[in-house]
Amino acid sequence: MILFDDSARWGLMPLTFTRPCADLRVGICTMREKWQLALSEAAQILTAPYLSPKYTPVPLSARSGTLYINATVLPTPDLALQITLLDIGEALCDKQTAVAWRISSDNSPYTYQQTTNPDLATHIQQQYRCQTPANYRQLRHWYDLFLCNDLALRLDFAALTHGRESQPLSSSNTLIGNPSHIFLEAGAQVEAAILNTSAAPIYVGKNAEIMEGCMVRGGLALGEGACLKMGTKIYGATTIGQYSKVGGEISNSVIIGYSNKAHDGFMGNSVLGEWCNWGADSNNSNLKNNYGEVSVWNYATRNYQNTNLQFCGMVMGDHSKCGINTMFNTGTTIGVCANVFGSGFPPKYIPSFAWGGAEQLDAYHFEKAIETARRVTERRHIDLSNADCDILRYVQQQDPLNP
Repeated sequence: MILFDDSARWGLMPLTFTRPCADLRVGICTMREKWQLALSEAAQILTAPYLSPKYTPVPLSARSGTLYINATVLPTPDLALQITLLDIGEALCDKQTAVAWRISSDNSPYTYQQTTNPDLATHIQQQYRCQTPANYRQLRHWYDLFLCNDLALRLDFAALTHGRESQPLSSSNTLIGNPSHIFLEAGAQVEAAILNTSAAPIYVGKNAEIMEGCMVRGGLALGEGACLKMGTKIYGATTIGQYSKVGGEISNSVIIGYSNKAHDGFMGNSVLGEWCNWGADSNNSNLKNNYGEVSVWNYATRNYQNTNLQFCGMVMGDHSKCGINTMFNTGTTIGVCANVFGSGFPPKYIPSFAWGGAEQLDAYHFEKAIETARRVTERRHIDLSNADCDILRYVQQQDPLNP
């Protein structure tokens, strides 16, 4: 099984600057974890060449029955069944998206340049016996992560908890809704919280913690080792990835992992990458004053595009930070390794390795950014590898402050 990036990768930046589409998190699991769970098979990754040293350690090769699956497509039980029934030379494809196909050992492996070609669906329809895929949702833009999060969380909850028993919930909590819609993994700690599963489930990962006074309206996915600090208010569907700490008020947002929004302040309809930090009392707008549709930065066209959404907050790439009391406009895009601070609203588009805010943006010196990134990862006992540094250097060149 090979999970490949397609042309939607551009719309998923800045998150896909530093990871393949398969390692985006939506719901409880990453896309890679979802497909491996759905098909009970380990996956290889086909992604951009500069990411391959970290994410594709084993050279890709065509074997009998090699299965290609679009990493931006959410697996559902019906779609997974369709894929398992594909014979060699068959594909699932519609006019917009090539979802999956199976090749024989006589075929050459597909390349990243082929799978990210905008005409991939046309090519697959010409080369394979195609079936119409079952109903599916695809991540084509970064804001699709929060738009799809409710569905993804429900699917993941059903898959991960089927036939298993939750750890007991302490009697100090107030539970509203169906008790079977809350699941606590081993080591999870939840005390004196209000938990409402009436609308959607709540999943608390291994060794995660919900502290006293938290108010949670499902759905919520709280990853391994993550923490809701005292008095946190969560509105579904929200995902807090592994080893992240959050506080304040969060609504319909996704934090991929290892990031902190540990203090008061509002985050809504937003997506944070890994190793991000929000300063205390920072807030983002998710609704324009005129209630109009929100536009966001498009990395492919290097211009703004309309999302057709009334509610759309912000996206922050890996290793980016903001100082205390930072205010973000509706539809803000922040690249990788940016450091944002100061009074006033910073620009709606902040390139990678930018330093500053509303008054001025300067270049963040690469070595200083790497020094900070290394300190941050070491706090979680994770080394910033040479491959990580090479990826960040490439991103600095691709998303410059002054193009």
